[in-house]
Amino acid sequence: MYRTSVRRACRAGLALPPWLAHALRSQGGPVPWSAVTRGALAGGPLLFAAVLADRASLGVVAAIAAMLAGINDRPGSRRTSVRRIGVPALAGAVGLLVGTYAGQHLGAVPLTLTLTGLGLVAGGVSAVGAVASGAGTQLLVTSAVGAGMPLPDAGWQSVLAFLAGAGWLLALRLVLPSPGSLTGASRFDSRFDLRFDFRFAYRFDGERAAVADVYDAVAALLDAAGTEHAVARRAALTAALDHAQDALAGPRLRRHASSPAERRLHAQYAAALPLGEAATALAWAERALPARAGEGPRRLAAAVRGNSHAGPLPAPSRTDPARRALDDALLNAAEAFDRGSGRDLHTRRRSGASLARTVLGAGGREYGLRAGLCFGAGAAVAQVLHHGHWYGSHQHWYWLPATVVFLVKPDLGPLVSRVLCRAAGTVLGALLFAGFAAVLPRPEGLVVLVAVCGALVPVAARHFAAQTTVVTVLVLALVMVGGEPQASVSRIGETLLACAIVLVVGHLPMPGQRGGGVRARIEAADTAAHAYLAHVLSESDARATRWTLRREAYRTLAEARAAITLAAAELPALARHSQGADEVAAVLERLVDTTTACAVHLDDTGRLTSLHTARLAGLRDELEERRGRVGRHRTLA
Repeated sequence: MYRTSVRRACRAGLALPPWLAHALRSQGGPVPWSAVTRGALAGGPLLFAAVLADRASLGVVAAIAAMLAGINDRPGSRRTSVRRIGVPALAGAVGLLVGTYAGQHLGAVPLTLTLTGLGLVAGGVSAVGAVASGAGTQLLVTSAVGAGMPLPDAGWQSVLAFLAGAGWLLALRLVLPSPGSLTGASRFDSRFDLRFDFRFAYRFDGERAAVADVYDAVAALLDAAGTEHAVARRAALTAALDHAQDALAGPRLRRHASSPAERRLHAQYAAALPLGEAATALAWAERALPARAGEGPRRLAAAVRGNSHAGPLPAPSRTDPARRALDDALLNAAEAFDRGSGRDLHTRRRSGASLARTVLGAGGREYGLRAGLCFGAGAAVAQVLHHGHWYGSHQHWYWLPATVVFLVKPDLGPLVSRVLCRAAGTVLGALLFAGFAAVLPRPEGLVVLVAVCGALVPVAARHFAAQTTVVTVLVLALVMVGGEPQASVSRIGETLLACAIVLVVGHLPMPGQRGGGVRARIEAADTAAHAYLAHVLSESDARATRWTLRREAYRTLAEARAAITLAAAELPALARHSQGADEVAAVLERLVDTTTACAVHLDDTGRLTSLHTARLAGLRDELEERRGRVGRHRTLA
């Protein structure tokens, strides 16, 4: 849809504004059939069992939990899914408990103040990362549901039903094998005990795919060396390394013990780090490489996916330090593949003090204040309408603050894009459900509709409007199964009101400088880049430390780039606060690339050339100049 719209605009001689282009953009990729299967088996069967047991209200809560868990059911390893699904689910259970008892014992004003306080805390915590953001979202959504949804069950029973719904989907994620996950697992080699892999290979299908993608990304970067595509391929390598790092960093039942298959994957990931370093140095040199340079990493990628031996690898020429580093890295990888063990370099360690600085820093404060104001305003308006009997026979005041939660989250896209997609998706979903409700038998037909929508959630996640459409149909079906009348019109009205609240609050002036999230990401990237540079210039022999610092530098840069991209797609009134940040990020990226090239050259020769020192000095001067421009712009803004 997005590409078609852009082509049409270009043919007409027009350029779409960034905020509209983002609203039309959708993600690509194959259909996640495994997630579709889990979605179909999650909320629908739980709801059906509850209806048969004459406990439909508990089934509704369990299905809501399964739906929220399904939204967090993203591609990756099974161990990563424990944190990605489990932590938000626990936060959602806490929110449901707090909301239920607050709604029962507090008046309208104290309840609104309590929800506002939760919004402040959850918003600040959401600035930490994706899992924390999911936890903050579920905390707020379930607190609103618990406070306003008329549930006949005791609060503790609803909480247990919520945990059961999320736990059921997580269990499906951990138990069900993915398509093709057992491919190549039947190969036997006494050195690696692949019989263990045959029995449990499906446990590591996400990890294997993530590590193999790293080797493919290294090959793609070598292919692009000396071309205009090198920068994009280096960014793709960073994304692949980030994904593999997360895939291997899931929780373990036993901290100091792991299977041979797991140790082998860790060794294969560790072996990819010097390969990525050498490929980055070769791309930095801006000289084209022969086609055979990428053949070795591609064979290693195939070996990871097939759980097999790498076989003979083509040796690159050793005419300069970077090519010698590539050759050495390939030899090291071949040895690591055969040995099947290596250092555990995957963990990204963040201290409690670092997390606190993120929550209490500029980005956390701005996010928390905006989330608290929006959530509190939504609850206040909903309370006024509810107690003024403007809702008629529908007791759905909790929809308004719950909808605000999804709209106020900046990690779901720019503000105006979120509002447009939410409004369009809700209207379409409500109209679709009105048609379904007129013809489907109750409750059997509605239960089937819940199961179908659960299966569609992973596919619809590619676009916020599509996801909103599916979730709207699912939620309206759950409301009717719970014994309430059809509420499509009410749903549309409250969503449009929530959109208006978030648009107004989102453009209100805030204490301090705006763009705190972008500024915090840039500062983190700057700190990581200079820590990496200082380590390399110290000529330390601690390679593992260097690779860890390099990973953190590139990862924080990727996070900064993502934040800048979202901020640039806001309306001009908001986008101007992050103007110039992309230029600072670009200089930092070149600085980190140059640092990597210096590290490779120092390993080989023990000294830097005049080209390296001149490039470093020039980048430092340019970075100071860019910072000054951004500071002057913020002062004027």
